[in-house]
Amino acid sequence: MRAPDRLECVRLLQYPGDATGSDGSADEGSERTASDGTVLATDVDVADSFVSQTRGLMGKRRLPDSYALVFRFDTTKTRDVHMLFVFVSLDVLWIADGVVTRVERLRPWRGFAREEADCIVELPAGTADGVEPGDRIVLEDETTA
Repeated sequence: MRAPDRLECVRLLQYPGDATGSDGSADEGSERTASDGTVLATDVDVADSFVSQTRGLMGKRRLPDSYALVFRFDTTKTRDVHMLFVFVSLDVLWIADGVVTRVERLRPWRGFAREEADCIVELPAGTADGVEPGDRIVLEDETTA
């Protein structure tokens, strides 16, 4: 079974919704730098195969601080997240076109939620405190930041 790809020197950044227009795009004339965003994770894995996306974080009993598992998809459609065989609580972000559409804390074994998204991010519980629908989420390569 192939492990998810590990992204080295990558940060997952959150930009508050008030820094974007109603559609999540940057306000005209506004500029944002890496220092404007809250770093949500620096240890980022990408689940980019059917197997890694199906497995997700099943079987994990703990997650490192600053960890994220990112699921990227080619299209925006309803995406489900379940917590069967996941032993830790997670904060889950559903993202469409870089903008958070839903934030949910899911409990081990019992959690389930769905939302329209082209990207899902799973984080240790508590990491997404303060993240709200409308916020912009960016995967940023620190070597180019």
